[in-house]
Amino acid sequence: MFKVPALIGIAAVLTCLGAQAQQPADPRLAAATQSFSALPEAERKAIQSDLIWTGHLNSAATGNFGALTFRAVNSFKAGRGEPNGQLTPAERQELARLAKTARDAAGFAVITDQPTGVRIGIPQKLLPKREATPAGGSRWQSGDGKITLDVSAGPATEPLQAIFERAIAVNPNIQRKVTYKLLQPSFFVVAGETPTGKFFRRQALGPSGLRGFSVGYDKGVAATFDKVVTAIADSFEPFPSGAAPAPVPTPAAPGAPPVATAPAQPATERFGVGLVVGKELVLTARAVVDPCKGLRVGTRPAKLRAQDQASGLALLDVPGLASGALPGLRDAAPAAKEAVVVLAYDGSAAGRTAVALPGEVMSDAVLAPLQPGGAGSPVFDRQGRLAGLVTANPSDKALIAGVAPQRNYAIAGVAQLKAMLEKVDAKPVAAAASADLSTGAIAEAAGKSVVPVACGL
Repeated sequence: MFKVPALIGIAAVLTCLGAQAQQPADPRLAAATQSFSALPEAERKAIQSDLIWTGHLNSAATGNFGALTFRAVNSFKAGRGEPNGQLTPAERQELARLAKTARDAAGFAVITDQPTGVRIGIPQKLLPKREATPAGGSRWQSGDGKITLDVSAGPATEPLQAIFERAIAVNPNIQRKVTYKLLQPSFFVVAGETPTGKFFRRQALGPSGLRGFSVGYDKGVAATFDKVVTAIADSFEPFPSGAAPAPVPTPAAPGAPPVATAPAQPATERFGVGLVVGKELVLTARAVVDPCKGLRVGTRPAKLRAQDQASGLALLDVPGLASGALPGLRDAAPAAKEAVVVLAYDGSAAGRTAVALPGEVMSDAVLAPLQPGGAGSPVFDRQGRLAGLVTANPSDKALIAGVAPQRNYAIAGVAQLKAMLEKVDAKPVAAAASADLSTGAIAEAAGKSVVPVACGL
């Protein structure tokens, strides 16, 4: 039921974050940011995707404007207009035309690889040779064998860190230099070069195992293929949900009548997570349900039964909801830096996906990559005991490559959970310490009691 999401994008996205935050104030950058932010999200991402294909942007198409996109726009505009980080209609049309030419020349299309379940962009004209690999993955190659793209999937038979350490290890028999490496709880990236070639590898971890891709290519084609690698990495979804994104139409030519677009509509729902704690009873965060015109747990209507401002908790009555087996409650709060697992739902509306996220306790907070809609997510220790519930409402204002990074989120602790449950005569069962469980085992045991919550605004 639950799966671990991986961040989307490539190494450049992650390395530039601190640098962007420290950029000196530039009125041109501020004006360009304001202008870019006013565009629909699909158009913002389309501009960045086009800049990737023209070779001006070495980052993911996130829809967020920063120093990288500012410089990329100005690099494209060199010799065309003022370096103000903004595209005129004629410049936007020319950017789209050049990018489409590059995409079409590569035959780039986002597919779902059936053997592995990975969603990824494939430059099918550049890599026309396709075959299955002995390990059950897929391989695409160029006709001359100078470029190889492998997509893989398999069980996680060892810790991700062990695989990462092998990937970056120095082998005296192989002339290879690692130029970038990054290890996160749910994925890693390794990039580098050999005397004659370059390589890029990404592996993501989920309860269903490992999924990833690797690209190796000759340095002789790097001048044209580097941008294709960026586009491949930007498209990569190891554990996809929902339909593949539709391509954005090319903008109208200058002078053409403007296309009428519907104004942006205000949000009509807020999303959160709940934990079934008894027959027709769900525990969630007050931030999810206050205020709401209507409540829904899954497909069932719900009603607010009780809330507590001090703890940030709320209880919902959900008629017809079966009893949940409340996971055992810890008898004491987790220690600082203790590893935990957060069971959540990310995304919004019909596209919500159940996820299991690695976390770390920080006093009365949890450090975890919670996405918008994650308020109310229960926190479990590595023995599968309930250790807290997220009461903060994750924001969509600080996404990286479209995904929230690790941040601290306030939680209601063991004592607050117990007190709230006792108010409605729900008897939490204390659970003793036991052997550590895998993330998948915790998700399997507790995930059946974790439900999506929607609040009508």
